[in-house]
Amino acid sequence: MVTPAAHREAAAYLQSAYEMSERRACRVLGVDRTSVRYQATRPDDGVLRERLKALAQERRRFGYRRLHVLLRREGHAVNKKRIQRLYREEKLTVRRRGGRKRAIGTRRPLEVPLAPNQRWSLDFVSDQMTDGRRFRILTVIDNCTRECLALVADTSLSGRRVARELDAIIAQRGRRPDTIVSDNGTEYTSNAILAWTDDSGVGWHYIAPGKPQQNGYNESFNGRLRDELLNETLFRSLPHARAVLETWRRDYNERRPHSKLGWMTPREYASAFCGEAGRHAAQADSSAHRPLATHQHQGSNQPRTLVMAG
Repeated sequence: MVTPAAHREAAAYLQSAYEMSERRACRVLGVDRTSVRYQATRPDDGVLRERLKALAQERRRFGYRRLHVLLRREGHAVNKKRIQRLYREEKLTVRRRGGRKRAIGTRRPLEVPLAPNQRWSLDFVSDQMTDGRRFRILTVIDNCTRECLALVADTSLSGRRVARELDAIIAQRGRRPDTIVSDNGTEYTSNAILAWTDDSGVGWHYIAPGKPQQNGYNESFNGRLRDELLNETLFRSLPHARAVLETWRRDYNERRPHSKLGWMTPREYASAFCGEAGRHAAQADSSAHRPLATHQHQGSNQPRTLVMAG
């Protein structure tokens, strides 16, 4: 298909080379005279172009669609086609990667969470049923209290499904997290998740590629899940797997003592932040720390966490 710019160029050539009038040149080419006379009035895209290049350098594996979402989030009222044109002109197309993954970009360490719902982390675990069918499990962890907020099992878990499950957890807890940590999987970098973070106002932090230790809270939990449940259980069907996972999740939160929490359960540790004293303290002969207690700052309504030495 010939573009309007090519039509204007062809009409100008006929007028100069064969001394045709504009009317006759347009009749020969079969184009409208108004399209030949049209003069583009595009606005100056300098600022937008520079910001697009900066975002593309920061998010090297993002295409123009995801960059468009980020630009609109920053307040740039621009449509997707305009971003696509600038993206193509600046040759920012993401190249297909070959070979093994390597960490790229800058590394920013995460702060240690000091309160519930300050940071959640997400990850996937895979397993299979007795008939050989494979399924995946979405694990959601509160990095402060170490509570397992959800174990979602299904044969397929898309970005939209992840967003729906996060909405369900937020509705149950009555509060959204400040930040969510995950890897760079397609479910977490999809347009559905980008739109969800934009609407909910939750910050999303992606760990560096090939560095699962940056999501250490979830990796540690996944190891306990596989060692204590997945390697010990034969799942007959998907409903059976969901029922067993929910039973184990409740036991993990309410009964299983956690060594990093002074042998308190995650639910007891979370209750300490609500003003309830941890009644089930670590054993006297244990080398682990005593449970965390809360202490009120003078002139402040925020509790302060104190570690009681064992």
